[in-house]
Amino acid sequence: MKIVLASRNKHKIEEWNATLGKYIDGVELLSLDAVGITAEIEENGTTFEENALIKAQAAARSGYLSIGEDSGLSVGALGGEPGIRSARYAGEHGNDRANNELLLTKLKGQSDRSAKFVCTIALVDPKHPESPVYVTGETEGVILEKYVGDGGFGYDPIFFYEPASKTFAQMNGAEKNAVSHRGRAIAHLADYLKTLQEKE
Repeated sequence: MKIVLASRNKHKIEEWNATLGKYIDGVELLSLDAVGITAEIEENGTTFEENALIKAQAAARSGYLSIGEDSGLSVGALGGEPGIRSARYAGEHGNDRANNELLLTKLKGQSDRSAKFVCTIALVDPKHPESPVYVTGETEGVILEKYVGDGGFGYDPIFFYEPASKTFAQMNGAEKNAVSHRGRAIAHLADYLKTLQEKE
């Protein structure tokens, strides 16, 4: 079973293949470049679901089953911010330090520092593009007041996962994948893909 993941990031494809491979055999993930989709995908949705679907629909032009994913951090005291703007919260896309500093500033003095990472995946079958399938994974935690750990990326150094008594930045890749929002969403996706394999 070949599936296109709406990404050009080789590291992300490898991470996805490794994580998905733990749950299901016989699935090969392809990048957008591998199937000749070169156009930029404009993510102009207002929810994780909408952005995931936009990516999946673009990838489905390849003729293969296609996956789009959107994820981010949702902080309760900030009404769900940064949400879909997680990667560009402070304005510049991917400036982790600026994003973290803005979040810490906005949470200054807040007693409620609860947060959750959310990952939504949309799966589109090009034969039935009008019937996408969605799965979501969530991981709840607390936003610390200072950075702890030097691994990971994004908000990992300030996201404390209480069951492990560690921030995401203190975990190795296997530890994080086992409890992360993306890992959980991929596990749900694998369950659905198994039902498709059984029908073949």
